[in-house]
Amino acid sequence: MPFLDLLPAERVRTGLVVRDKVDLIEQLASLLAGNDDVAGMRDAFTARERLGSTGLGHGVAIPHGRSDAVHEARAAFVHLAEPVDFGASDGQPVDLVAALIVPAHFTDQHLRLLAELAELFSNAGITSALRAAPDDRTLRDELVRARVRDY
Repeated sequence: MPFLDLLPAERVRTGLVVRDKVDLIEQLASLLAGNDDVAGMRDAFTARERLGSTGLGHGVAIPHGRSDAVHEARAAFVHLAEPVDFGASDGQPVDLVAALIVPAHFTDQHLRLLAELAELFSNAGITSALRAAPDDRTLRDELVRARVRDY
């Protein structure tokens, strides 16, 4: 299942205000949880970050995790109001964040989704267009266009 199929409009945000990485992870867990276990999602993200930062570099991060707290894969995408340190290997703060939580047994799908996102965000034209999006709807529209348009 492609990333966009997991990304309803209500989980796309521009101008999200966070204090730091911990606050960002908490807000992402809340955004993805809906009526489910926020703590379980936060713990999945935190456990993954302990293994190494999911900051890809160039201002992009893909916090992700597997959890028994969910029965289907879920995604969120945010453009932060101000970049935050995410521990990326290039030392650059992060402002574009694609979050992904999948059921604990979704190993193969999880890896395919991460590969899709890494490829998408390796394109500077796409990341520039995402950063320029003025609102939630335009941000999601840019993600949709990125699937069909060459930059």
